[in-house]
Amino acid sequence: MAPIDRARRPRGLLHRVPTRRASGTRIGGTQPRSHPVRGIRLPRLVPTRCAGRTRARGLAGTCRAARGTAGSSGNVMSGTRLGKAALIVSGGILLSRLLGFLRTMTLAGILGSTRAADLFQDAFTIPDILFYLMAGGFLSITFIPILARHMAAEDEREGWRSFTAVFRPVAITMTALTVIAMIAARPIVSTVFPRFTAAELDELAHLMRIVFPAQIFFVLGSLFMAVQYAHKRFVIPILAPLVYNTVIIAGGLLAWQAGDTSAEGFIWGALVGAAIGNFGLQWYGAHRLGLRWERNVPWNHPALKEYLLMALPLMLGQSVAVLDEQFLKFFGQLAQAGSTGLLAYARRINMLPVGMIAQAAGVAAYPFLASLFTEGRIREFRQTVTRALRYGIFFGCAATAAAVGAALPAIRIAYQRGRFGPEDTLVTAGLLALYALSIPFWAIHQIYARAFYAQRRMWIPVGVGTAATAVAVPLYLWLFNIMNIRGLALASSLSIAVYAIALASIWH
Repeated sequence: MAPIDRARRPRGLLHRVPTRRASGTRIGGTQPRSHPVRGIRLPRLVPTRCAGRTRARGLAGTCRAARGTAGSSGNVMSGTRLGKAALIVSGGILLSRLLGFLRTMTLAGILGSTRAADLFQDAFTIPDILFYLMAGGFLSITFIPILARHMAAEDEREGWRSFTAVFRPVAITMTALTVIAMIAARPIVSTVFPRFTAAELDELAHLMRIVFPAQIFFVLGSLFMAVQYAHKRFVIPILAPLVYNTVIIAGGLLAWQAGDTSAEGFIWGALVGAAIGNFGLQWYGAHRLGLRWERNVPWNHPALKEYLLMALPLMLGQSVAVLDEQFLKFFGQLAQAGSTGLLAYARRINMLPVGMIAQAAGVAAYPFLASLFTEGRIREFRQTVTRALRYGIFFGCAATAAAVGAALPAIRIAYQRGRFGPEDTLVTAGLLALYALSIPFWAIHQIYARAFYAQRRMWIPVGVGTAATAVAVPLYLWLFNIMNIRGLALASSLSIAVYAIALASIWH
């Protein structure tokens, strides 16, 4: 039977679409109400065409633009557009990592490997945990599929109602938890950092109270980013870390010029940078796409329930990929003064290729994966996963070889100045070589985890990650006792390798 002429189809949300027989012949038919894919059921009816008038901005405008990429041009969408998106994200992450690297250079020059450097790193420990417990790092992941479904149905108003239903309780909960944490900061740091002196604990609690409000901006800004990612808009979201790191550097330098050699200037820069880059700028980006606040949205709106069902696993189960940095800080403070800073300096350089390769592949692929799965285009979904994976593994292995070979000169050029001496360079270079072993495994983890998220199988990455974390804790402790802080760097790489291999095994 000849293929149906797409140009002659009637307008409407639910029209008849071509399906395939096993032999490849296309026949007319309506998309089935459910379609099991590896145990997952797709939405009951997949709208594959936009109806009615469309706006230049917003959900409807995106739906109109998506028509040109459907059907026979699907491979172009998941290939060419994915490549462009990955290039944009990779470029943004490169700039972000370079600024983060410059931030670390500034920290190393002003604070060196002193206790002040440790206090700066430790001031983010509890606030980061609060961020993770609110699934802040996964807000865009959990909300993108919800918004993508309304985009496919060209139901703009319901999309913004869903946004309002999720944003409102998240904002209230995050604000309340932040206030409680600020009040309890001193007893918290006494429990988590028992080896610090009373003066150091007072200083750490003070710095932590400054950092806590930044988590509100991070969490709420993630929802604004989700709106942009769902529309395949990546430029403004990747500006967030650029602004954040720039303001941190500015805060530290201004304080240093005023004669303050503590970490407080950097900490105030983190708060202001989060408010501007992660919240204000992202609100502007979402507003440009037509975001609006809907009134009279019930508190029990279905979108909130759907969001909670997807976010709950991410809140309850914390993986080694999320807690890795916290483990390094916790065990690092058990070593001699300055060890936490050295671990952070080496990790900062290692996260440059991790961000450019692994994170870029995962972030760029996820909106496409969510759309393809929602529309039932499973073959293209799998092809996109494979394409992203090949990219990540190839460049990840190349980056590992380069980082191991150039560890010593890289650390010397980056950090050896001011209060950072040659002995610090040797130690940090050894840490970097051990960290670098993890780069290809970070790529595998980022891609497979997002593939499961796109299928709304949140429990798989979370369950595997929680199991990997249970294995990682004794591994960190054992290697720390044997190799000191070098053992922590090796444990970090081995833990993410176990996590990535387990995800790959389940996927295949």
